Amino acid sequence: MPDGSAGSCYLRGFDGGVPPQQKRDEHHMVAFSPAIIIGNLTADPKLTYTDGGAALLKFGIASNHYYRDKNDEKQEKTSFFDVAAWRYLAEDSASVLEKGVGVIVQGRLEQRTWEADDGTKRSKVELIADHIGVLTRSIEDFTRKRRGEGGSQASTASPRAKQAEPALEKDPF
Repeated sequence: MPDGSAGSCYLRGFDGGVPPQQKRDEHHMVAFSPAIIIGNLTADPKLTYTDGGAALLKFGIASNHYYRDKNDEKQEKTSFFDVAAWRYLAEDSASVLEKGVGVIVQGRLEQRTWEADDGTKRSKVELIADHIGVLTRSIEDFTRKRRGEGGSQASTASPRAKQAEPALEKDPF
């Protein structure tokens, strides 16, 4: 039974993206910081490969929060998040994501630290993506490519053009 200690979470059937060698059975807790962020890409993503050949996709998301202040006036606050996706998720996502596309990203928060050129210690929190979904408002067309299929069945998504929606010929119901 979970002890409820800070920084821990117990969810049956959800491993929080922990690598297989570190997974525990369902009676033990797995510590992670789950997060879901919905927003738009701030720039085209950058796909790179590690020396070991693992794909890494990095991109930023801007997420807007709307609220009413004490005078009942609508206010907007924008938050920016750095996202990293690895391996198959990185390669699959790189072919459809571009600046401005709306996404929902589910993953875990990780703090990364490093030493800057001037010797100071730096750190930042990144969202390590486990799942990336493209919001339908952001795409004009989409062709799904099953893993392992090649040829002309490329996975494509293009940003929705600012155009009028075509009228339906007859009521579909």
